[in-house]
Amino acid sequence: MHIVSSTDILLPRSADMSAWSVIACDQFTSEPEYWASAERCAADKPSTLSLMLPEAWLHSARADGADERIADAMRRYLAENVFRTVPDSFIYVERTLPDGRLRRGLVAALDLEQYDFTGTQHASIRSTEGTVEERLPPRVSIRRTAPLEMPHTLLLMDDRADTVLSLPERAKDRLEKVYDFDLMLGGGHIAGWRVSGETKTAVQAALDALDNAALQREKYGAAAENGKLTFAVGDGNHSLAAAKRFWEEKRETLPENERRTDPARFALVEIENIHEPSLDFEPIHRVIFETDTAPFAAALAAHRAEWEDPEKTLGERVAAAENFCRAYTAAHGGYIDYIHGDDTARALGEKPGCAAVLLPPVDKSGLFLSVLKNGALPKKSFSMGNARDKRYYLECRKIR
Repeated sequence: MHIVSSTDILLPRSADMSAWSVIACDQFTSEPEYWASAERCAADKPSTLSLMLPEAWLHSARADGADERIADAMRRYLAENVFRTVPDSFIYVERTLPDGRLRRGLVAALDLEQYDFTGTQHASIRSTEGTVEERLPPRVSIRRTAPLEMPHTLLLMDDRADTVLSLPERAKDRLEKVYDFDLMLGGGHIAGWRVSGETKTAVQAALDALDNAALQREKYGAAAENGKLTFAVGDGNHSLAAAKRFWEEKRETLPENERRTDPARFALVEIENIHEPSLDFEPIHRVIFETDTAPFAAALAAHRAEWEDPEKTLGERVAAAENFCRAYTAAHGGYIDYIHGDDTARALGEKPGCAAVLLPPVDKSGLFLSVLKNGALPKKSFSMGNARDKRYYLECRKIR
């Protein structure tokens, strides 16, 4: 079975697409004003905001009953014929980032049987970072009752010769354009083309070829003995891990002959090439909230070299910063949040009762080799781009 493949994809028939498409739920977690603006943009219109729960709302009254509200909204959109089906296709995506650069991607279905987030299996699809277990139950709970899924997971491929995305890019003048619009709240622009027919066949073959053992030995040398690593999860690991956890639950209730094709076995993702010039890896900073900040400056000065040492690996630097923050909150109170964007982290760190720990820039080269050699990096080690560069919910797929 293919690791990733084409699938039936749902898109709105006729909607205000800028209101429909909303940024991933794990962004702007400490900025409720962003989500208030998103609500104003989406007010009284079909929107993916009705189909998910922003993490900024997790510890508020708005989380109460969210599972059923989301499932009800999905069922209502299906009943009201909001969607049209793009059958058995990939979608080639061109995202124009807020700074004007172009980032290419491919929306496809991932086989969860070939994915591991625990670090215990040499699966073809692996997480690049550790998973925060306490973030999974709300997502699994939503998926248990939801008839639909929406992707914000970005899956990385180490396609040094650009064998995959170059195919639909060259063919896009012959492909059906399925969306083309500005994303809300400064997210840039996005356009997508249906990949079907001969182009789909060629893209599938190029994706399958990345799983070649000889090619992986050529790329990674002796580290390839730790199993094939064909795709690595960049963003959206927790949502993908929740999909896997739910599939493991459901799989046990199915007869063997239904397990190969059940829709819950698959998850919709966007695949991107780690060598894409516009794909930036950004550090994820730590901000401590509701703490005693009086001793922070002295503690920071004493320890910051531990995560700013250029001789240390990315994983070692992140672990040092995380350990410092955990020790500080144990001694002085407060809690840690994980913040995208230098300016955002600095601004939050200047608020009363808050303190920021900024991590140094991330070099994305060698990520696949590092995961093969040493396993997943510590949780929240890096982010692909800043907050507004993240994937927006847009396409949907039936999961039951």
